Amino acid sequence: MATKAVGILTGKILVFGGVYSNFQALEKMQEIAADLHIAPSNIICTGDVVGYCAQPEETVQSVLNWGIHSIAGNVEIQLRDNEEDCGCDFTEGSRCDVFSRSWYPYSQSKLSKSSIDWMHTLPDFLSFEFGGKECFVVHGSYFETSGFVFKSTPWQVKADNFAATKADIIFGGHCGLPFSDIQNEKMWLNAGVIGMPANDATTRVWYMVLEENEKGEILFEHHSFEYDNTKAADLMEENQLPLEYAHTLRTGLWDNCEILPEYETAAQGIELDFKENSPA
Repeated sequence: MATKAVGILTGKILVFGGVYSNFQALEKMQEIAADLHIAPSNIICTGDVVGYCAQPEETVQSVLNWGIHSIAGNVEIQLRDNEEDCGCDFTEGSRCDVFSRSWYPYSQSKLSKSSIDWMHTLPDFLSFEFGGKECFVVHGSYFETSGFVFKSTPWQVKADNFAATKADIIFGGHCGLPFSDIQNEKMWLNAGVIGMPANDATTRVWYMVLEENEKGEILFEHHSFEYDNTKAADLMEENQLPLEYAHTLRTGLWDNCEILPEYETAAQGIELDFKENSPA
């Protein structure tokens, strides 16, 4: 597994993941980054640029040309290796597994050689220093690219990742939900995803901004935005992609909670609300 060392980052950092071929959401994310004056060198994607939505090629090329830091999600790994499925670790025969048999081959059929070549350049992990803290970026977990780590995941699972990476802060992706979990001066942060809403009955999608204050503390903020989700959903329907995912873009509710633990399942339909300027 390859780790790319980025060095020391200063200034504001923007983190997002799970674009899922949602080109409309990506365009909005780029506009926000420009408005915040955050350079590509301070922007991190936690993987799965390709996924459920209708414009995988446009999305990959846009991320490629943007020049940000990105790691390989399980979808990029499967696509670059020409595998037959998305490698999302869905239970065989589940609704998500069945849906993937539609969107994954669609993505394969749309991607150019240059997009696949770009996926071969992506590291599995990123490491960098920020505000005196050692930071590490994973997709699912250090031990399993498609492993699901949630807010409710036992701390020991996260502690094993911290021990293996020697990090103070781990940025994760894959699970689709934004959260933070802080214990023993260690912090697991998930920015959420921009390609699908967070199952909270709103059509917002999520990202994270971090900065260091005058006291030397790292502050992180969960942020959300609206975008042209109607166009994204319409394009899914026009291309015969799973209608259930298009419906999610329109309603903010996931079709099912198959991958979710009990804690996160119980939160379905409850609007997310984060306190701002949380200290790291």
